[in-house]
Formats: sequence, structure tokens, C-alpha cells
Amino acid sequence: MVSREEILDVLRNVEDPELAISIVELGLVYRVEARENSIEVDFTLTYPGCPAGDMIQRDIIETLRDAFGIVEVKATTVWTPMWGPERMSEEARVGLGYPI
Repeated sequence: MVSREEILDVLRNVEDPELAISIVELGLVYRVEARENSIEVDFTLTYPGCPAGDMIQRDIIETLRDAFGIVEVKATTVWTPMWGPERMSEEARVGLGYPI
């Protein structure tokens, strides 16, 4: 079974297409859970109605399937808690011009 850290490392390859920053660094990944034959990911978007939501969801599923050979990958968009810039890594905040 893969670990939470292994999943997050792989998800660093999934970028928000509008910002070209990893969804992990943006703080969009809220929960990852691995079971013997499946992975579940709860993620959010930077704002409701973000047009990149479907693309990010598809990228999460495809990236994890390719990395671990697990067919059953579920990626669910959640809205609680709402995303805010404080969820970003320091590197992402600096890159986007937010104060540290």
C-alpha cells in the first residue's frame, strides 16, 4: 500500500493550469487516503466556478493511476473549509506575490 507522503509527492506533478503551480503547493489537496486497491483524494479549487476543476480532477486520477498502477482512484471536489491563500506553501505565496 502506498503512503500519504508518496501520494502527495506524485500529486506535486499536478498543476493548476491557470497558475502553473502544483496543487499541493497551492494547498488545494485536503485529504488523501490509500487503501489496498484504491486511493481517494479530496481537493478544492481556488474559487467556486473555477473552470479548471474538471481538468484538475482528471489530472489527479490519471497521474495517480499511472504512478501506482491502481485503477480505482477517486478525486472529489470539496468546499469546506474554503480555500484561502494562507493554505499555500511559502514558495507559492512568494511566487504569486502574497506576503509570507
